[in-house]
Amino acid sequence: ARYSTDNIGHYGLAFQYYTHFTSPIRRYPDMMVHRLLAMYTASGAKSQDKDYFEKCCDWSSQREQIAADAERASIKYKLIEFMQDKVGQEFEGSVSGVTEWGIYVEIEPTKIEGMVSIREMNDDYYTFDEEKYMVIGKAKRQTFTLGDKVRVRVLRASLEQKLLDYELIEKVEGASVEAAEGAGVVAAKVAVVPTASEKGAAAKKAAKKVGGPQKAAAAKKPAAKKPAKASDKKKKLLLQK
Repeated sequence: ARYSTDNIGHYGLAFQYYTHFTSPIRRYPDMMVHRLLAMYTASGAKSQDKDYFEKCCDWSSQREQIAADAERASIKYKLIEFMQDKVGQEFEGSVSGVTEWGIYVEIEPTKIEGMVSIREMNDDYYTFDEEKYMVIGKAKRQTFTLGDKVRVRVLRASLEQKLLDYELIEKVEGASVEAAEGAGVVAAKVAVVPTASEKGAAAKKAAKKVGGPQKAAAAKKPAAKKPAKASDKKKKLLLQK
């Protein structure tokens, strides 16, 4: 944070007026605000010297930055110490940052971040595209950007240099897409498999469709004449005489 006597609001909270204030008190700027509120509300004091408090704000900003840097350095030191006995091991992770000198990867499940140097990505000649915020291979056109899934090997963990380096093994192409597509195929297969009762009903329906036209055609055909018997022929001859 940067402290100042000029009120510029708070972008994240969309407040036009904002002051740094916490209770219980955690930082010296909190103490400054508490003291000013006490002076104004209890004794009705006039507005205090802005230049003096601006100097206090600058000093607080500098000390907080030093404290933040020390916190990051101590955390990084312990993370590198933790990874020292894991050199050579392989992990899956996600790209968490992209720069002109390499890509940063957070491995699973610890989320420990290390760097893959572009100079050590030997399968192609890679360059950093600042506008697209990605690293692009010149020949194979393979890209690396935020959120890409990759597999890396721990290359070195140096406490003296405070460096944790990874070696890129491969990019895990479209894992989430493949999983989604696979789930869709399974769902589709489940949806179209009929039950035994559905099979029986479908068979009856098909039989009706087949039998119906045949019966209709048979009804339209004229009835075949039966052959005349011998006695009937004799009767006709007697009647003619």
